[in-house]
Amino acid sequence: MSEPTGTRPFAPFEWMLSLRYLRARRKEGFISVIAGFSFFGIMLGVATLIIVMAVMNGFRKELLDKILGLNGHLLIQPIDAPLTDWAAVAERIAGVPGIRLAAPIVEGQALASSPFSAAGVLVRGVRAQDLMKLPSVANNIRQGTLNGFDEGQGVAIGKRLADQLSLKAGDMVTLVAPRGAVTPMGTTPRIKAYKVAAVFEVGMSEYDAAFVFMPLPEAQAYFNRQGDVTAIEVYTDNPDRIDRYRKAVADAAQRQIFMVDWRQRNATFFGALAVERNVMFLILTLIVLVAALNIISGLIMLVKDKGRDIAIMRTIGATRGAVLRIFLITGASIGVTGTLVGFLVGTLICLKIETIRQFISWVTNTELFSPELYFLSKLPAEMDATETSVVVGMALTLSLLATLYPSWRAARLDPVEALRYE
Repeated sequence: MSEPTGTRPFAPFEWMLSLRYLRARRKEGFISVIAGFSFFGIMLGVATLIIVMAVMNGFRKELLDKILGLNGHLLIQPIDAPLTDWAAVAERIAGVPGIRLAAPIVEGQALASSPFSAAGVLVRGVRAQDLMKLPSVANNIRQGTLNGFDEGQGVAIGKRLADQLSLKAGDMVTLVAPRGAVTPMGTTPRIKAYKVAAVFEVGMSEYDAAFVFMPLPEAQAYFNRQGDVTAIEVYTDNPDRIDRYRKAVADAAQRQIFMVDWRQRNATFFGALAVERNVMFLILTLIVLVAALNIISGLIMLVKDKGRDIAIMRTIGATRGAVLRIFLITGASIGVTGTLVGFLVGTLICLKIETIRQFISWVTNTELFSPELYFLSKLPAEMDATETSVVVGMALTLSLLATLYPSWRAARLDPVEALRYE
C-alpha cells in the first residue's frame, strides 16, 4: 500500500511549495517585501556582530601586545631597602622556568626639548642586552641603530616624539629633569643634551610620543640613583597565566619585594574594554531579534493569504506535519540564507577592514581612526572562531524559533473553516 501524500518528512513537494511561496506574485508583493527586509535584517545583524566583535578582539589584542611589549608582565619593586643587588636578583629571576626576561630599569619623568618644540617624556634606563630582547622596539627601528647603545650617551626615542620635536637620528635632544644636583641654593634641574641614536615606532601613539630609552648607567647618573634601580620588569612566556609565576619569582628574589602584574596595572583600561564589548554584543543582537520578528509577521501574513491553498492540500491528503514543514522551510530559508550571507559579508569586511577604512577616509577626507584617540595606528580585526560560531548559531536559532508559531498556526488550520470563509 502506497504511503499517503506528505507523510514522508521533507518530501520534494514540500520543498517545491516552500520555495514557490518565497517567490510571491504581484498581489502578494507586500509579503515578499517583508521577507526581503527580514533577509537583509538578519544578514546585516550577523555581519555587524561579526565585524564589531572582531574589531573589539583585534583592538584588545593589539593593545595587549603593545602594552606588554614595553611593560613587563610583572613589576618587581623593593620594600625594605634600595634595589642595589639588582644584577643578582635579575639573574636569579631570569632562571625561573617560564621567565623570558628580567630587565632592571631606572625610570623617571623629564622634559624633552629641541630648538623647535618641547614635550614631557618618560625616560627609562635599560641595558642594551635587555632592550634588544624587546621585539616591539628592537624590530621597529625606523632610523639609526641600537648597536653600541651601552657605549655612548645616545638615546632611543619614539617616532611621534621625533616628529613633534622635528628630530632625526644623529640630532641632539635636551632632557630636563626637575630633580638634579643639590646646591646651597636648593635642588636645581638637571639639563643635559643627548644624541638621538635611534628612532623606533611601536605602533601605539601614546608610547611613540612619550618613551625615551637611555643606557642604564647613564640613567642612574642622570636621576641620582646611587647604584640602585627603580624596579625589575619581568616578561613571561604566557601573560594570561601570570599567577603561576608569582611564587617562583618571589622565591628566586630572596628578598622582600612588592609585585604588581599587568592586569592590576591596567585593570581599569581592560575592564572598560570588556564592558564595552559585552554591551555592544547585546545591543547588536537586537538587530537579529528584530529581523527574526519580521520573519514571524511575514509568515503569519503568508499563512493567512494561503489559507485556501492549505485547505486544498489537507483535503487531498497532506498531513498537518507536511503543512508545518512547508512553512517551516519557507521561514528557515530566509533565516539560514541571511545568516550565511551575513557570515560571508562580515568575514570579507574583517579581512579587508583596514583597506576599507583608508578608502572611506580618502572619500570623506576625514580621519576615521585617529591614533591620538585610539592609541593604534591602524584598525585591527581579529576573528575568533568560537565567538563567530556563537553569533551564527544564535542567528540560526532565532530564525528557526521565529518560524515555529506561524508554521504551527498553518498546521492547525481547519480546512472546512478555511474553504467556508475564503
